[in-house]
Amino acid sequence: MSARAPLLPPTEKPRVLVEHPDFYVIHKPALWLTHPVRARVDVPDILTYMRAETGELDLAPPHRLDRETSGTQLLTRDSDAARRFFILFKAHLVGKTYLALVHGAPRWERRTLDAPLGDLGLGGANNVVIRQAVVPDGRPAVTDFRVVERRGGFTLLEAYPRSGRLHQIRAHLSHLGLPMVGDKIYGRDPSAFLDFMETGQTPQLTARLLLPRQALHAARIAFPWAGAQFAAEAPLAADLKGFWNSLT
Repeated sequence: MSARAPLLPPTEKPRVLVEHPDFYVIHKPALWLTHPVRARVDVPDILTYMRAETGELDLAPPHRLDRETSGTQLLTRDSDAARRFFILFKAHLVGKTYLALVHGAPRWERRTLDAPLGDLGLGGANNVVIRQAVVPDGRPAVTDFRVVERRGGFTLLEAYPRSGRLHQIRAHLSHLGLPMVGDKIYGRDPSAFLDFMETGQTPQLTARLLLPRQALHAARIAFPWAGAQFAAEAPLAADLKGFWNSLT
């Protein structure tokens, strides 16, 4: 992105959903990073924010949500909890359920997509290096989808990724012909991401995409902990709820 390309500032601050002796579950608002990155020192991140708020310098994220994605984010409180979560994630014992707003209305109510994902590669219609796609020699990727509601040519979907591939939900939705609202890489506008990299999030780009960020929300996280099953939920983010409620 151009050094002068503007990014929209977040409109919310992170909030604690659950305070456990071993970890926090935070509601990460859209447009916050999970942790700091050198490339964008001007973008706030929840790790720095929560360390300052709590004084707990050992806080660490065992997983990461994209900057534009809102919802449930874990922060471990000590090295032992971090190690235990590393084992849980490696064993695929952490379940994450997402809500997504997409263009279109599928005929099915439930669908499991088992389709390998890999780099699409530059050339042809693709001009984004990091874009993933369903490719024959890709890594195994499985996502369960369920229709929550259809409204005005859009659909609210629940997505449960059984694997953890890069951009898995977004790439699988694109493959199904259900591009996510606001998605600059996998959405309906093939030039959106390059325009964003050049100019930042302008009002004109937001008007083209309908939202200033991808309509993806981490609604629920669940995992075994201390002999019991733990779960935490975050209601659909206000901006996505407002967009959905505006539809007829």
